[in-house]
This record gives sequence, structure tokens and C-alpha cells, in this order.
Amino acid sequence: MSAGAASLPLGPLADYLRAQGLAGNEAIEVAALSGGQSNPTFRVTAGENAYVVRKKPAGVLAPSAHAIDREYRVMRALQETDVPVPRMRAYCEDASILGTPFYVMDFLQGRVFMDPALPDSTPAERGALYRQMGRVMAALHSVDHVALGLADYGRTGRYVERQIDRWSRQCRALSVPLDNAMRALMDWLPAHLPAGDETTLVHGDYRIDNLVFHPTEPQVIGVLDWELSTLGDPLADLAYHCMAWNVPPALWRGIGGLDLAALGIPSEAQYLAEYRAATGRDAQGHWSFYMAYNLFRMAAILYGIAQRAADGSAASADAEETGRKAGPLAQLGWEWAQRHTAR
Repeated sequence: MSAGAASLPLGPLADYLRAQGLAGNEAIEVAALSGGQSNPTFRVTAGENAYVVRKKPAGVLAPSAHAIDREYRVMRALQETDVPVPRMRAYCEDASILGTPFYVMDFLQGRVFMDPALPDSTPAERGALYRQMGRVMAALHSVDHVALGLADYGRTGRYVERQIDRWSRQCRALSVPLDNAMRALMDWLPAHLPAGDETTLVHGDYRIDNLVFHPTEPQVIGVLDWELSTLGDPLADLAYHCMAWNVPPALWRGIGGLDLAALGIPSEAQYLAEYRAATGRDAQGHWSFYMAYNLFRMAAILYGIAQRAADGSAASADAEETGRKAGPLAQLGWEWAQRHTAR
């Protein structure tokens, strides 16, 4: 058992897995999985079976945060669609077992790429991986969420407006200091909302390190981390994903400023063209607004991580360092806002 999993009560967990028919009499082994600032996540091995247990963190939690029940619901709904997700096994609200509610899903044996520049891949492989990533996002925005039983998974309409209000309120409630650019975005964004209001299922945190790829093929076998998923604006979801093209690697998980042609990675324009061909949606005209909005939203998430680090309730050891990136991201968002205004 890894140090990160030392506090996980093995006896109650083993009893629960056996009661669900997911384990026999063999001993279980637990290891903490890296990644994810929000909800503690563990790999659990029971004989030949491998699962992932994802639970709410302990401590006082912000309203609507750490929504693992929603993660479980949406991934279960997507099981038989063109959006690949792990097989969901069980959801448990009983906090007496592991201290907080949790769910169990199959562990996917595959590759997770933390660096979007894919330094260990060939140019041809990078292009194939990016095309597959774009294909899955287009598939997500094309599912019939009503037919999947997700008609009430979120509110219809005014998604971006409501998101701006939500993250602004959460930020104003924090005790950690906010950058001036963040405060400026809170005022600017509501005054520059684009017209049009389509609603689809959105992931909310779609990026390459939240995908599991086949061990050897350029194929996505699982989309993870659905905590921020809801019903919303697909172009806002797309722009969040495309922040990677506009953020330098030194600041956040980006490819901004890299020689994409030499790397074999499609340009943002090429990537958007393929998405448009697959879905019929065109982001032109409001792209700078959507980019400013998403950098604001990302900064808000990181301010929340900084707050959890200050409170001592963060799931990840590098939460304090991650939280320090909030201000620079907000500043970059303000630059996009000014670019939009100057059009």
C-alpha cells in the first residue's frame, strides 16, 4: 500500500467490494493514483481484478464541489455511446465505510499523457493522437443527452452567463487574494456575452491528461474526471479544451509558442476546422470572448485549489504551487478580453 493510501480503511473497503461481487476472499491492495487536485483517487487490486475508487475529500467542502455522484451518473449514462468511459461498478453514499461517499469503476490499462507536447511520440503519432482527441470531443457534443436520461443533468440555456456568476461568487468568497485581472474579468465578462445559446452535454475539463489512450494505438479508451460536467455551451467547452494552444508550457499545460508543424500537432485553426466538419459548429466571431472566459474559469478553479491548500484540505501535495498559477492565467484572460474589445 502506498503512503497516499495509508489512511484508506482496507477492511471496510474489502467487505464492501465482496458484498458487491467485485472481489473474492483474496487480500486487496491499494495505491494512490496521481493527478486530480479535487477528489482522492486510488487503484484497488483484488486478485485479477483492478478497479479505481474515487471519493470525496474530508473536511468542509464548497457547495456543489466534489460532485462524485454526478461523475458516476454521467459515465454510467455514456457506457454504450461513442464517448469511451470506464465501466462503472458501484456508487456508495455510506460515509461510514471510507469516511466520505465514493464510487468504484474499472481500471483502464492504457497511456495517460501529462504533457500535451507528447515529447516521447513521433510527429505522425502526435497527429493521430490529437485527431482522436478531437473526434471524441465532437462525439461528446453530439450525444442525445435527453435519450441518455440526462435531461435534468443541468439547466438549459444561459450556461456561460451562469458559469461566470458561479465562479465569480466562489472567488469572492475565498480568503486568498485575487489578482486585479481576475477582478476585472468578473466585471467585463457579463457585459460581453455572445448571442446564441445551444445546449449539449459538456465535460467541463476536457484535456489530454484526462484521457486514457490505448496502450499502443492512437485511440481514446476512456474519458475521465467528469466532476465539472453538465449541460452547457459546446463552444465554451471546446474553447476550454483549446486553451492548450494559447498557453505556454511554462505557465500551464499548454503548447503555446511551440513549433506545432515540426511536432506533427495540428494548428488550432486545423483542429477547429475538423471539429466544425464533424459537428457543423463554427466558433468564429466570439473565439476571443470564449478564450477570456475559459482562462477566467481556469483561474477560478486554481484559486479554489489555492484556498484548499491554505486550509489544508487539498488532495494533492503540489496544490500550493498549482494555486499560484491562478493570477498569471487571469492576466492572460484579461489580454484576450482586451483583444476582443479591440476587434
